[in-house]
Amino acid sequence: MKVSKRAQEVPPSATIAVTARAQELKAQGVDVVGFGAGAPDFDTPEYIKDAAIASLKAGQTKYTPAAGIPKLRAVIAEKLKRDNGLDYKPEQIVVNIGGKHSVYEAMQAVLDPGDEVILQTPYWVTYPETIKLAGAKAKFFQTDASTGYKITPAQLRKAITKKTALLVINSPNNPGGFTYTPDELAGLAKVLEGTDVMVMSDEIYEKLIYGDTKFVSFAAVGKDAYNRTLTLNGFSKTFSMTGWRLGYTAGPLDVIKAMARLQDHMTSNPVTFAQYAAVAAYGPQADEAIERMRVEFEKRGKYMVERLNAMEGVQCTESTGAFYSFPDVSAHYGRNIGGVEITGSMEFAKALLDQASVALVPGLPFGCDKNVRLSFACSLEQIEKGLDRLEQWLTK
Repeated sequence: MKVSKRAQEVPPSATIAVTARAQELKAQGVDVVGFGAGAPDFDTPEYIKDAAIASLKAGQTKYTPAAGIPKLRAVIAEKLKRDNGLDYKPEQIVVNIGGKHSVYEAMQAVLDPGDEVILQTPYWVTYPETIKLAGAKAKFFQTDASTGYKITPAQLRKAITKKTALLVINSPNNPGGFTYTPDELAGLAKVLEGTDVMVMSDEIYEKLIYGDTKFVSFAAVGKDAYNRTLTLNGFSKTFSMTGWRLGYTAGPLDVIKAMARLQDHMTSNPVTFAQYAAVAAYGPQADEAIERMRVEFEKRGKYMVERLNAMEGVQCTESTGAFYSFPDVSAHYGRNIGGVEITGSMEFAKALLDQASVALVPGLPFGCDKNVRLSFACSLEQIEKGLDRLEQWLTK
């Protein structure tokens, strides 16, 4: 059977592959500590599940408008105004089938073959593939610990060419949990003034921020930034609704209409009863449900970074958001551990899983081979156990 070149060139998700391998070993009876998950380990709040059940019983099981039910789009518009200071009308919002679908549709709606997209490393593994599927080209810009793994205005100015169509910003960032400050975002926005470069701001982790970090939407830093930005968000991380598959995009009306047209032919509409549950998600119980998770993640993240930095040959920048640590472990490359030559993050992750039953994600698929990603979306007991094993393995 013929398989298209397009499909052949898309690799499987590294994060999902690690999680699948860890689950396979667990099914065989191996005591695996999994740091690969990109999903909160909390259950979806009961009040949201109750709303979904009520919508099913009320017969909310038919087609809806492709862009989402009007009530949900209105609730999202209210949320963006209240939490982010962004004035979007409901018709400037399209509800997508999860955050990945938001990214894919946004790329399809604004990119043409030959366009360039500025993508800083480390990046989420899905970005390069959705850029490629749109016929565009990712222009990678390497960052490092000296700038907090964030692109500076000077670097951005240097990266822009006549072919540049889009800048991708992900703050807080996956895989590192790095967050841009309001001043840093304002500096980037200033560079873009007078250009035709659009911005895709992926803000899926906005509610999971720590310490004195202040989250600001890129579109909120000024009128020019607002006019050129697609703001992406969703329910997966904020409300632990990863399996519900609901994301959304807000932005200029012409782009949102284009995304809705694409969605009309791709999926018809987001799952109907899940949309009614999402309306309830932003209800009066939302803040309490979010804060309960955020506080626990902050405690785990602080413990993880302290433990990692105490290990010989490991350097880890503190996460200010999301639920990931992204340590530099390259000091161990060139070593032979347990009979395996460690030449990069892929060998590091495989050997650690095979020899110490600890699953983490190599940094290479994120564009940073010096690093590995550990999720702290698991219990503190599991984190302690896994880090003990990692430390012991590194001293072999």
